[in-house]
Amino acid sequence: MGKGLPRAVLAALIAALGMKLFLFDFMIAEGSSMSPAIKPGTILVINRLRYGFRLPWSRSYLLRWAMPGQGEVVVFYTPEGLIAVKRCAGLTGMGEFVALGDNSAQSFDSRSYGPVSADNIIGKVLGIK
Repeated sequence: MGKGLPRAVLAALIAALGMKLFLFDFMIAEGSSMSPAIKPGTILVINRLRYGFRLPWSRSYLLRWAMPGQGEVVVFYTPEGLIAVKRCAGLTGMGEFVALGDNSAQSFDSRSYGPVSADNIIGKVLGIK
Protein backbone atom coordinates (compact mmCIF):
# COMPACT_ATOMS: atom_id res chain seq x y z
CA MET A 1 0.00 0.00 0.00
CA GLY A 2 1.15 3.48 -0.81
CA LYS A 3 1.42 6.40 1.56
CA GLY A 4 -1.43 8.14 -0.24
CA LEU A 5 -4.11 5.61 0.75
CA PRO A 6 -4.30 6.52 4.47
CA ARG A 7 -4.42 10.21 3.55
CA ALA A 8 -7.18 9.59 1.01
CA VAL A 9 -9.21 7.61 3.56
CA LEU A 10 -8.72 10.34 6.18
CA ALA A 11 -9.73 13.04 3.67
CA ALA A 12 -12.85 11.06 2.74
CA LEU A 13 -13.81 10.64 6.40
CA ILE A 14 -13.33 14.35 7.09
CA ALA A 15 -15.39 15.26 4.01
CA ALA A 16 -18.19 12.87 5.02
CA LEU A 17 -18.24 14.20 8.57
CA GLY A 18 -18.31 17.79 7.30
CA MET A 19 -21.22 16.99 4.99
CA LYS A 20 -23.16 15.35 7.84
CA LEU A 21 -22.54 18.20 10.28
CA PHE A 22 -23.14 21.13 7.92
CA LEU A 23 -25.03 20.04 4.76
CA PHE A 24 -27.11 16.87 4.99
CA ASP A 25 -28.13 14.46 7.69
CA PHE A 26 -30.03 11.20 7.88
CA MET A 27 -32.52 10.35 10.62
CA ILE A 28 -34.92 7.52 11.33
CA ALA A 29 -38.47 8.61 12.14
CA GLU A 30 -39.93 7.44 15.43
CA GLY A 31 -43.54 7.62 16.50
CA SER A 32 -46.65 8.00 14.39
CA SER A 33 -47.35 11.74 14.60
CA MET A 34 -46.65 12.19 10.86
CA SER A 35 -48.48 9.06 9.64
CA PRO A 36 -49.41 8.22 6.97
CA ALA A 37 -46.89 10.50 5.17
CA ILE A 38 -43.96 9.40 7.37
CA LYS A 39 -44.26 6.05 9.10
CA PRO A 40 -42.11 4.92 12.07
CA GLY A 41 -38.79 3.53 10.85
CA THR A 42 -38.72 5.71 7.74
CA ILE A 43 -35.28 7.08 6.83
CA LEU A 44 -35.35 10.87 6.39
CA VAL A 45 -32.84 12.94 4.42
CA ILE A 46 -32.44 16.36 6.06
CA ASN A 47 -31.12 19.51 4.36
CA ARG A 48 -29.32 21.38 7.15
CA LEU A 49 -28.69 24.49 5.02
CA ARG A 50 -32.25 25.12 3.78
CA TYR A 51 -32.98 27.93 6.24
CA GLY A 52 -29.52 29.15 7.15
CA PHE A 53 -26.12 28.29 8.59
CA ARG A 54 -25.46 27.21 12.15
CA LEU A 55 -22.66 25.44 13.91
CA PRO A 56 -23.63 21.86 14.82
CA TRP A 57 -23.35 22.44 18.59
CA SER A 58 -25.19 25.79 18.47
CA ARG A 59 -28.91 26.26 19.11
CA SER A 60 -29.14 29.40 16.97
CA TYR A 61 -28.30 30.37 13.40
CA LEU A 62 -25.23 32.43 12.56
CA LEU A 63 -26.90 33.36 9.26
CA ARG A 64 -30.54 32.79 8.35
CA TRP A 65 -31.74 33.27 4.78
CA ALA A 66 -35.18 31.63 4.83
CA MET A 67 -38.09 30.60 7.01
CA PRO A 68 -40.09 27.41 6.53
CA GLY A 69 -43.00 27.69 4.14
CA GLN A 70 -46.46 26.46 4.96
CA GLY A 71 -46.62 22.71 4.40
CA GLU A 72 -42.86 22.09 4.57
CA VAL A 73 -41.80 19.20 6.79
CA VAL A 74 -39.07 20.29 9.19
CA VAL A 75 -36.89 18.68 11.85
CA PHE A 76 -36.44 20.80 14.97
CA TYR A 77 -35.87 20.83 18.71
CA THR A 78 -39.09 21.09 20.70
CA PRO A 79 -39.18 23.52 23.64
CA GLU A 80 -38.42 20.45 25.80
CA GLY A 81 -35.25 19.78 23.78
CA LEU A 82 -36.50 16.67 21.96
CA ILE A 83 -35.99 16.23 18.21
CA ALA A 84 -39.31 16.30 16.32
CA VAL A 85 -40.49 16.03 12.72
CA LYS A 86 -43.60 18.09 11.94
CA ARG A 87 -45.22 20.11 9.18
CA CYS A 88 -45.04 23.91 9.25
CA ALA A 89 -48.62 25.17 9.50
CA GLY A 90 -47.66 28.83 9.32
CA LEU A 91 -45.47 31.59 10.69
CA THR A 92 -46.31 33.58 13.81
CA GLY A 93 -44.66 36.79 14.85
CA MET A 94 -40.98 37.29 14.22
CA GLY A 95 -39.02 34.10 13.87
CA GLU A 96 -41.59 31.55 15.03
CA PHE A 97 -43.60 28.85 13.28
CA VAL A 98 -46.49 26.56 14.15
CA ALA A 99 -45.53 22.87 13.97
CA LEU A 100 -48.30 20.31 13.51
CA GLY A 101 -48.20 16.57 13.04
CA ASP A 102 -50.26 15.05 10.23
CA ASN A 103 -51.78 12.54 12.68
CA SER A 104 -53.32 15.02 15.13
CA ALA A 105 -54.62 12.29 17.45
CA GLN A 106 -51.05 11.00 18.01
CA SER A 107 -49.06 14.23 17.72
CA PHE A 108 -47.38 16.24 20.47
CA ASP A 109 -46.97 19.54 18.63
CA SER A 110 -47.68 23.28 18.74
CA ARG A 111 -51.20 22.58 19.97
CA SER A 112 -49.48 21.49 23.20
CA TYR A 113 -46.37 23.68 23.43
CA GLY A 114 -47.18 26.69 21.23
CA PRO A 115 -45.14 28.27 18.43
CA VAL A 116 -41.54 27.15 17.96
CA SER A 117 -38.56 29.46 17.46
CA ALA A 118 -37.04 29.20 13.98
CA ASP A 119 -33.66 28.96 15.73
CA ASN A 120 -34.74 25.47 16.86
CA ILE A 121 -34.93 24.18 13.27
CA ILE A 122 -32.31 21.58 12.35
CA GLY A 123 -33.37 21.39 8.71
CA LYS A 124 -35.95 20.54 6.09
CA VAL A 125 -36.90 16.99 5.18
CA LEU A 126 -35.80 16.51 1.56
CA GLY A 127 -36.80 12.94 1.06
CA ILE A 128 -37.94 9.75 2.70
CA LYS A 129 -36.96 6.16 2.03
